Amino acid sequence: MVLEDQIRFWNIQLKIKGVRLFLLRFQGNRALIYVYREKQLASRLNSPEVAEFLHSYGYDDIHLSAALARLRDRISANRDFPHEIGIFLDYPLGDVRGFIANSGRNFKCVGCWKVYCDECACRKKFAQFRKCRDVYLRLWEQGRSVLQLTVAA
Repeated sequence: MVLEDQIRFWNIQLKIKGVRLFLLRFQGNRALIYVYREKQLASRLNSPEVAEFLHSYGYDDIHLSAALARLRDRISANRDFPHEIGIFLDYPLGDVRGFIANSGRNFKCVGCWKVYCDECACRKKFAQFRKCRDVYLRLWEQGRSVLQLTVAA
Protein backbone atom coordinates (compact mmCIF):
# COMPACT_ATOMS: atom_id res chain seq x y z
CA MET A 1 0.00 0.00 0.00
CA VAL A 2 1.34 3.44 -0.96
CA LEU A 3 1.91 5.97 1.83
CA GLU A 4 -0.81 8.33 0.58
CA ASP A 5 -3.26 5.39 0.60
CA GLN A 6 -2.29 4.55 4.17
CA ILE A 7 -2.78 8.15 5.27
CA ARG A 8 -6.17 8.23 3.54
CA PHE A 9 -7.12 4.93 5.26
CA TRP A 10 -6.15 6.20 8.71
CA ASN A 11 -7.90 9.53 8.15
CA ILE A 12 -11.11 7.63 7.41
CA GLN A 13 -10.64 5.38 10.45
CA LEU A 14 -9.76 8.20 12.86
CA LYS A 15 -12.21 10.82 11.60
CA ILE A 16 -14.85 9.78 14.12
CA LYS A 17 -12.31 10.42 16.89
CA GLY A 18 -11.47 13.90 15.56
CA VAL A 19 -7.90 12.90 14.65
CA ARG A 20 -6.23 13.60 11.32
CA LEU A 21 -2.90 12.78 9.66
CA PHE A 22 -1.09 15.19 7.36
CA LEU A 23 2.01 14.42 5.33
CA LEU A 24 4.57 17.14 5.99
CA ARG A 25 7.54 15.65 4.14
CA PHE A 26 8.34 12.56 2.14
CA GLN A 27 11.94 11.99 1.14
CA GLY A 28 13.37 8.70 -0.04
CA ASN A 29 11.97 6.06 2.27
CA ARG A 30 11.27 8.49 5.13
CA ALA A 31 8.12 10.42 5.93
CA LEU A 32 7.21 13.07 8.46
CA ILE A 33 3.54 12.76 9.33
CA TYR A 34 1.76 15.25 11.55
CA VAL A 35 -1.05 13.82 13.69
CA TYR A 36 -3.45 16.35 15.13
CA ARG A 37 -6.93 16.97 16.46
CA GLU A 38 -8.71 19.11 13.93
CA LYS A 39 -10.94 21.16 16.26
CA GLN A 40 -8.18 21.89 18.77
CA LEU A 41 -5.70 22.96 16.10
CA ALA A 42 -8.26 25.18 14.36
CA SER A 43 -9.06 26.82 17.68
CA ARG A 44 -5.39 27.39 18.46
CA LEU A 45 -4.70 28.88 15.02
CA ASN A 46 -7.63 31.27 15.50
CA SER A 47 -6.19 32.68 18.71
CA PRO A 48 -5.29 36.32 17.94
CA GLU A 49 -1.84 36.02 19.55
CA VAL A 50 -1.02 32.83 17.67
CA ALA A 51 -2.36 34.20 14.38
CA GLU A 52 -0.22 37.34 14.78
CA PHE A 53 2.85 35.26 15.61
CA LEU A 54 2.35 32.95 12.62
CA HIS A 55 1.71 35.92 10.34
CA SER A 56 5.29 37.05 11.06
CA TYR A 57 6.44 33.74 9.51
CA GLY A 58 4.40 34.13 6.35
CA TYR A 59 1.18 32.43 7.45
CA ASP A 60 -1.12 34.93 5.75
CA ASP A 61 -4.07 32.56 5.99
CA ILE A 62 -4.44 30.77 9.33
CA HIS A 63 -7.31 28.54 8.23
CA LEU A 64 -6.40 24.93 8.89
CA SER A 65 -5.63 23.70 5.38
CA ALA A 66 -3.74 26.86 4.40
CA ALA A 67 -1.69 26.87 7.61
CA LEU A 68 -0.77 23.20 7.20
CA ALA A 69 0.22 23.81 3.58
CA ARG A 70 2.42 26.73 4.68
CA LEU A 71 4.04 24.58 7.38
CA ARG A 72 4.73 21.86 4.80
CA ASP A 73 6.27 24.46 2.47
CA ARG A 74 8.44 25.85 5.29
CA ILE A 75 9.66 22.36 6.21
CA SER A 76 10.47 21.56 2.58
CA ALA A 77 12.25 24.86 1.94
CA ASN A 78 14.40 24.95 5.08
CA ARG A 79 17.31 22.81 6.01
CA ASP A 80 16.57 23.67 9.63
CA PHE A 81 13.20 22.89 11.14
CA PRO A 82 10.90 25.92 11.28
CA HIS A 83 10.58 26.67 14.98
CA GLU A 84 6.97 27.82 14.70
CA ILE A 85 6.10 24.12 14.49
CA GLY A 86 5.89 24.35 18.28
CA ILE A 87 2.56 26.12 17.80
CA PHE A 88 1.26 23.13 15.84
CA LEU A 89 2.54 20.80 18.58
CA ASP A 90 0.60 22.84 21.16
CA TYR A 91 3.66 24.19 22.95
CA PRO A 92 2.94 27.40 24.86
CA LEU A 93 3.40 30.46 22.66
CA GLY A 94 5.75 32.04 25.20
CA ASP A 95 8.02 29.01 25.07
CA VAL A 96 8.06 29.00 21.27
CA ARG A 97 8.95 32.69 21.28
CA GLY A 98 11.56 32.09 24.00
CA PHE A 99 13.18 29.27 22.05
CA ILE A 100 13.45 31.43 18.94
CA ALA A 101 14.71 34.51 20.82
CA ASN A 102 17.31 32.48 22.74
CA SER A 103 18.34 30.18 19.87
CA GLY A 104 17.43 27.20 22.05
CA ARG A 105 19.61 28.33 24.98
CA ASN A 106 18.89 29.84 28.41
CA PHE A 107 15.82 27.71 29.10
CA LYS A 108 14.42 27.04 32.58
CA CYS A 109 13.87 23.31 32.10
CA VAL A 110 13.44 20.67 29.39
CA GLY A 111 10.71 18.10 28.95
CA CYS A 112 8.81 17.60 25.73
CA TRP A 113 10.02 21.09 24.79
CA LYS A 114 12.34 23.73 26.22
CA VAL A 115 10.57 25.90 28.76
CA TYR A 116 11.12 29.65 28.95
CA CYS A 117 7.98 30.84 30.76
CA ASP A 118 5.87 28.93 33.29
CA GLU A 119 8.24 26.24 34.53
CA CYS A 120 5.91 24.94 37.26
CA ALA A 121 2.94 24.44 34.90
CA CYS A 122 5.15 22.78 32.29
CA ARG A 123 6.69 20.37 34.79
CA LYS A 124 3.17 19.31 35.80
CA LYS A 125 2.22 18.90 32.14
CA PHE A 126 5.35 16.82 31.45
CA ALA A 127 4.48 14.55 34.40
CA GLN A 128 0.96 14.10 33.00
CA PHE A 129 2.41 13.24 29.60
CA ARG A 130 4.76 10.64 31.13
CA LYS A 131 1.91 9.03 33.07
CA CYS A 132 -0.30 8.97 29.97
CA ARG A 133 2.51 7.52 27.85
CA ASP A 134 3.12 4.77 30.41
CA VAL A 135 -0.57 3.83 30.53
CA TYR A 136 -0.87 3.76 26.73
CA LEU A 137 2.35 1.78 26.36
CA ARG A 138 1.06 -0.82 28.81
CA LEU A 139 -2.27 -1.05 26.96
CA TRP A 140 -0.45 -1.33 23.61
CA GLU A 141 1.68 -4.16 24.97
CA GLN A 142 -1.53 -5.87 26.12
CA GLY A 143 -2.77 -5.89 22.52
CA ARG A 144 -4.96 -2.81 22.21
CA SER A 145 -5.18 -1.43 18.67
CA VAL A 146 -4.53 2.13 17.54
CA LEU A 147 -8.27 2.64 17.17
CA GLN A 148 -8.94 1.32 20.66
CA LEU A 149 -6.27 3.60 22.09
CA THR A 150 -7.49 6.72 20.30
CA VAL A 151 -10.05 8.61 22.35
CA ALA A 152 -12.57 11.00 20.87
CA ALA A 153 -12.27 14.64 21.81
